Amino acid sequence: MHRGDMAHRRRLGRTGGSFRTLAQSGIVVLAFTIVAALAAPLTGAAGAATNPALGYDPVADLGSPTNVASVIGAGAAYAAGITGKGVDVALVDSGVTPVGPLAAPGKVINGADVSLDSQAPNLRYLDGFGHGTHMAGLIAGVQNPSAAPGASQFTGVAPGARIVNVKAGAHDGAVDVSQVIAAIDWVVQHRHDNGLNIRVLNLSFGTQSTQPYVVDPLAYAVEQAWRHGIVVVVSGGNDGVNGTSLADPAYDPNVLAVGADDPMGTVGTNDDQPASFTSRGNLVRHVDVIAPGKSVISARDPGSVVDTDFPSGRVGTDFFRGSGTSQAAAVTSGAVALLLQQRPSLTPDQVKSILMSSATTNSLIGDLPILGGRGIINVARAMKTAPPLLNLNLSAASSGIGSLEKARGTSAHLIDPITGTPLSGEQDIMGHAWTGTTWAGSAWNSYTWSGATWSGTSWAGSQWAGSQWAGSQWAGSQWAGSQWAGSSWS
Repeated sequence: MHRGDMAHRRRLGRTGGSFRTLAQSGIVVLAFTIVAALAAPLTGAAGAATNPALGYDPVADLGSPTNVASVIGAGAAYAAGITGKGVDVALVDSGVTPVGPLAAPGKVINGADVSLDSQAPNLRYLDGFGHGTHMAGLIAGVQNPSAAPGASQFTGVAPGARIVNVKAGAHDGAVDVSQVIAAIDWVVQHRHDNGLNIRVLNLSFGTQSTQPYVVDPLAYAVEQAWRHGIVVVVSGGNDGVNGTSLADPAYDPNVLAVGADDPMGTVGTNDDQPASFTSRGNLVRHVDVIAPGKSVISARDPGSVVDTDFPSGRVGTDFFRGSGTSQAAAVTSGAVALLLQQRPSLTPDQVKSILMSSATTNSLIGDLPILGGRGIINVARAMKTAPPLLNLNLSAASSGIGSLEKARGTSAHLIDPITGTPLSGEQDIMGHAWTGTTWAGSAWNSYTWSGATWSGTSWAGSQWAGSQWAGSQWAGSQWAGSQWAGSSWS
């Protein structure tokens, strides 16, 4: 992998976005951003003193888990004993390192590792980048599993849920759209294996696809998960006012697209509005809901790229502060887990309808649905909202027959880690130009996994080999490591 000299790397990190793009052949990490520049805590009214064990003030800091839970009305679920227990959330990301609030036995279950790190035993499943760990903490982290959620400890939105770690991004954040498709396929095929109950899939990233979702292979992949009973929660993107469409696959109306909410300096939601960086979309397709996504606190991954390059984002010993629609999607995935523990029979369409119809609005959100969707997710209201008698989804389904190259997109769209403003450019965050045929200086064509090719074909072609994959076997060859949850899978 091209690294660049350290000074050049840090300079680019401060001016070009907080992370390298997920751009092997062009998949771009739109929402794959922990904006360390927004590391200064957002504080509301004066509250309790900073908790020495946490490193932040759980009452006054607007990015604390306590206030995130308050904004989305999760307290009603906790009061009813609902924590997401029994619900597994698949996280396709850069891996998860079981640290801090993710260290409890059984909190993180390793699924597949389809990243290039899978070939290295010291990197397999772990998060060398720092993004996946941050998302996992927001979804289901818990500092003390025996304690109730509250201001005295860190908890994710669904502290009783489990994280199924499906690693696609390498230690430097790089991944190809084909790997993401393979990871989603794994989730669909193995959602009930070995005691798993995967009901939620979190995708905190996206591409700038140049083709309609109705033919896009990545859109097709997420729709297969949706149709198999998995609520797919996707970040809308971080293009801000400059973007005219959501990221892929958020631009597919058949999934749940999430934008970021800005608390505007207060704990209440009356003055909240969509964060300046959250993608606006268009009148035809915009985000469905928004959720806290500005300067929120979650698990820190010590020694990761993000942790090393942006030390100002560290909060105490175990935590890190970040912003983006990545974080908003993770918060929403936790909320979905709460709803599915309360009512396991809900379908993905019903969950989406309930969250949209029960969302909190104000004059800055409800009057401009193109910015904030139907409003801020509200778990308390959602728990009391009946599913629609008839779900009429009139959106066309994706055929998946489009081009992988077009699904990868044409340019990077990132957040400046200092100002929080969107940036764009045809290079990764390390300053290296990328094209549709090369990745970090090496060709992707004919790359093999554990000595065997993927279904006997190259991943670099314009078409996804075979076009049909949902429910099929994994080409009869094992991925690196060959073990998953104690048993082999093919």
